[in-house]
Amino acid sequence: MTVREHMQSIAALGGRARANKLSAERQSEIGRNAGLASAKARAEKLSPKTRREIARKAAAARWGKKQG
Repeated sequence: MTVREHMQSIAALGGRARANKLSAERQSEIGRNAGLASAKARAEKLSPKTRREIARKAAAARWGKKQG
């Protein structure tokens, strides 16, 4: 079952009340998978130039700070 199918089944059978019955680990797993899927979809929509700009900003944020 895909994340989308699982979330649709939760919505069809009681939504948030049913989701709250899932273990915290399962809720976390569903959220992580949904996040990965949305990140992939977003990346596919971006142009190569935009992806490069985002990567440069991320590298600057990570490596541009002084350590110490």
